[in-house]
Amino acid sequence: MDSQAVHAYLTGLQAGIVSALEAVDGGQFRADEWKRPEGGGGLTRIIEDSHVFERGGVGFSRVQGTKLPASASASRPELAGRGFDAMGVSLVLHPRNPYCPTVHMNIRCFVATKEGAAPVWWFGGGMDLTPYYGFEQDARHFHAACKASVEPFDPAYHPRFKKWCDDYFYLKHRQEPRGVGGIFFDDFAERGFDFSFAMMKSVGDAFLSAYVPILERRRDLGYTERERTFQAYRRGRYVEFNLVWDRGTLFGLQSGGRTESILMSLPPVVNWKYGWAPEPGSPEAKLYSDFLVARDWI
Repeated sequence: MDSQAVHAYLTGLQAGIVSALEAVDGGQFRADEWKRPEGGGGLTRIIEDSHVFERGGVGFSRVQGTKLPASASASRPELAGRGFDAMGVSLVLHPRNPYCPTVHMNIRCFVATKEGAAPVWWFGGGMDLTPYYGFEQDARHFHAACKASVEPFDPAYHPRFKKWCDDYFYLKHRQEPRGVGGIFFDDFAERGFDFSFAMMKSVGDAFLSAYVPILERRRDLGYTERERTFQAYRRGRYVEFNLVWDRGTLFGLQSGGRTESILMSLPPVVNWKYGWAPEPGSPEAKLYSDFLVARDWI
């Protein structure tokens, strides 16, 4: 395995994505480099209150430690207590326009180490789309791009990773999907390091083509305070998932990562309403009936 090749790819991916998003937005991401006392650090690129993005973060981190956090070994308890080297790129974009969906993408590599034993490595990642007002064209486009990123490696990967995404990005306490899904995989170490690394790279490389066309289609649509209010309400679900269920958030906090960078995924304007439900037949109700359901979008 070649950890430095992964590191170089991830930092290059971060730079390329930020450059492309700045071209769409017209503003600039500021850079915040940080160090972790226990080992490692990262570079957070953040944009706030800009032309298209109300908040967006594209972060790279590489952290090391002597004991793998519980969230990272939950599905592999035999690795508990090992040292670790974890690196990845994680992004969340919250556009201001309610017709532009929120998007998340993350790819990562973990190496678990133990003196006298061979290192154990695996990859994880994926991307998912969270609309506030759904458009079938957008959902189909996003899922097609996700499928194209993994299908060349094995035709079975897309249905497997799509279902994994549907199951993972699900608010169990609400019995409700977070959005329209995408793909998600974890603990991936199939057919050797080079194969697994190539698949992770393909997912990372697919992000801009999956999301930017949607952003450009919707960014100039007119909206009113009604749509903004619903967007803020639905963003509350995003907060609930990230703080209650997300393994990445838990890993960051349990590993002593930088809190500001871990929580950059949270939207800047959110609200909650007690017992609220959309008016039957409304555009807001359509999100629940037509989009917050597991579907084959392609």
